[in-house]
Amino acid sequence: MQSQSENLIMTINGYIFNTQLGFCHSHEHLFIDEGQSSRLVPSLRLDSLEDTVKELNLFKNYGGASIVDAQPIGCGRNASNLQIAYSETGVNIIASTGFHKLIFYPQSHWIHSMSEDQLSDLFIDEIMNGMYIHCDNDAPSSSQRSPIKPGIIKTASDINGPIDQYEKYFFAAANASRLTGLPILSHTEMGKGSLEQISLFTDNGVLADSIILCHLDRNLDDFDYQLEVAKTGVFLELDTIGRFKYHSDEEEAAFIIKMVSHGYEDKILLGLDCTRERMKSYGNAIGLDYLITTFLPLLKAYGLKDEIIKKFMIYNPAKAFTIKNRS
Repeated sequence: MQSQSENLIMTINGYIFNTQLGFCHSHEHLFIDEGQSSRLVPSLRLDSLEDTVKELNLFKNYGGASIVDAQPIGCGRNASNLQIAYSETGVNIIASTGFHKLIFYPQSHWIHSMSEDQLSDLFIDEIMNGMYIHCDNDAPSSSQRSPIKPGIIKTASDINGPIDQYEKYFFAAANASRLTGLPILSHTEMGKGSLEQISLFTDNGVLADSIILCHLDRNLDDFDYQLEVAKTGVFLELDTIGRFKYHSDEEEAAFIIKMVSHGYEDKILLGLDCTRERMKSYGNAIGLDYLITTFLPLLKAYGLKDEIIKKFMIYNPAKAFTIKNRS
């Protein structure tokens, strides 16, 4: 039997038992300050505390309890606003340390010059001591730190997978995960490079059930490859929902049902990966209620039972985001 210490999730309000997580979106972005990300993709700017709080309250009013914020250090993450948003809404927020795609950091950014060991130490420092603030341009300083702690390690790579310039970042994240037990939430570009990422992590001591692969559902044309990813035992975070430039919700639902039919209902997590243009409170479409009001009813209409949907939204996230005991 697991001890209570093996059933904990770190939120920005401290540890909670994984049974307290409730209905959870497993990949969102609540705040992204103006900077390199929004210069490249304007819809990535999410900088209104008032609007994000409204969106979280919308989510809460429909039964939402917890959200994973997948914005890592140094590229628009706003730990101070995350803390305020929690205090005003009571929605559990699991925050991120780690790194994003390198295009989201200017060439002069400090993250490019850090060594693998320095990066690992930085991630572990945030996990143990709290998240740095005001470090999008300047290197992290101990005088500028929030008391809130991350509950996941975010990683990312471009379409070619974690090779060349990404290796030191992935090695650093793997070391931090191995030493702290925090899960890794990893961005893939259209699902490509997934197997390479998994191999790198597991070869460096990260357990498969501490790895959450994101965006495998961006492209639905290669189910054999997606099945190979699922067979590794990692969690599959699916969020190409209401994103009609990729495919319809009906196609997404069919893909999920196919994954379930192959026995992976215990490994599926759902989110919306919302941007500014998809947030109702920012004056646009979709909103954080979309899964609850639109997509989950579609899954039910396609024949998925409530017990399976609860796995996607409650029980699987509770397992995926639990800190693994490394002692």
